Amino acid sequence: MGHNIAGRKFSRTTGHRRALYRNLVTDLLRYEKIVTSEPKAKEVRSLAEKMITLGKKGGLSSFRQALSYIYEKDVADKVFSELATRYAQRPGGYTRIIKLGPRLGDGAPMVQLSLVE
Repeated sequence: MGHNIAGRKFSRTTGHRRALYRNLVTDLLRYEKIVTSEPKAKEVRSLAEKMITLGKKGGLSSFRQALSYIYEKDVADKVFSELATRYAQRPGGYTRIIKLGPRLGDGAPMVQLSLVE
């Protein structure tokens, strides 16, 4: 029985999966748009929104929490300065998933994960 099991494993070890999520979140926050598979985008969406919420919260503690997840300091600075002011009046829902169709190599459903304006 699969009770109380959340998240996807992607046939990766815990450390590899965590690094994948951190890379995708960092790239999404830096470029504000990434193309990835649908299951990865659905997993990363909530993590990216938590980082933006930390940015809106502000403060040193929140900045350190964000730095512990985001790989690069300049991206964390962007979250706390630029993105926090952009989404100051928005109560959540900072990302959008747009379906693109299947990938040519293996037919995996591809999507564009982007930050809303």
